[in-house]
Amino acid sequence: MSAVTDTRADGGGTFGHILYVLRGNPVTALSFGMFAVLIVAAIFGPYLVPHDPMASNAGSALQAPSWTHWFGTDNLGRDVFSRVVVATRLDLVISVSAVALSLVAGSVLGAAAGYFGGWLDAVLNRIMDTIMAFPLFVLAMGIVAALGNTVENIVYATAVINTPFYARLVRAEVNIRREAGFVQAARLAGNSDIRVLAMHIFPNALPPMMVQMSLNLGWAILNAAGLSFIGLGVRPPTAEWGIMVAEGANFIVSGEWWLAVFPGLALMFAVFTFNLMGDGLRDIVDPRQRT
Repeated sequence: MSAVTDTRADGGGTFGHILYVLRGNPVTALSFGMFAVLIVAAIFGPYLVPHDPMASNAGSALQAPSWTHWFGTDNLGRDVFSRVVVATRLDLVISVSAVALSLVAGSVLGAAAGYFGGWLDAVLNRIMDTIMAFPLFVLAMGIVAALGNTVENIVYATAVINTPFYARLVRAEVNIRREAGFVQAARLAGNSDIRVLAMHIFPNALPPMMVQMSLNLGWAILNAAGLSFIGLGVRPPTAEWGIMVAEGANFIVSGEWWLAVFPGLALMFAVFTFNLMGDGLRDIVDPRQRT
């Protein structure tokens, strides 16, 4: 027990706890390293790429990967590597923004429904059931088609279809613990319902929510790429992985495989990274892991 305590206290506080989790799970450490690569590409990528991602050159169109163009060029002569790197920022912004909105909305609605119950619980449950009754990608298509295919509307559509996951998860966790002993003690100590819910019950719902969030981040990227692939997402010539895969699919038959393969690999890398991060995020925010 003392060895564990020393290891956790090594870094002190929250940072020490994060280091403890990363040391105890190499897969989590790998996923955080992969996530760091995505963050660096998103923040510094536009300044580090060797070519202008928007500059076309008909004379170098459809060139295979080489030392000059690491991922080859597309049908307009644009450097595929530069476009893949630059597209990281847009795809991450869409996915993180959408998941953040759905996390906040789902947490508030689910916590209120689980804690107060009654008619509020019944109404919110019916709304969530209505959203989940539709195929989620089809619902996202309908929302974007109705509002217009802008980045903001893609974020809103993705947030709407993700909200029921968090609302149901938080509702279940809060409903289980609202009459627990530590909650009763918090009420007897004079805490208001909002404080009891926010400070004593909700932290216990964070671990499963972190796993759900990591899965939804990957799914949000795929959703945005899928909308772009069918023409309802980000508009060309913006660099975005889904658009690049859609444009490259037309050239696979003629042998220009790199146009679709490298953006597809970037998508796979991002989704794989978020899926691996779930367990680590759960352990970091789990109050029981700090005891």
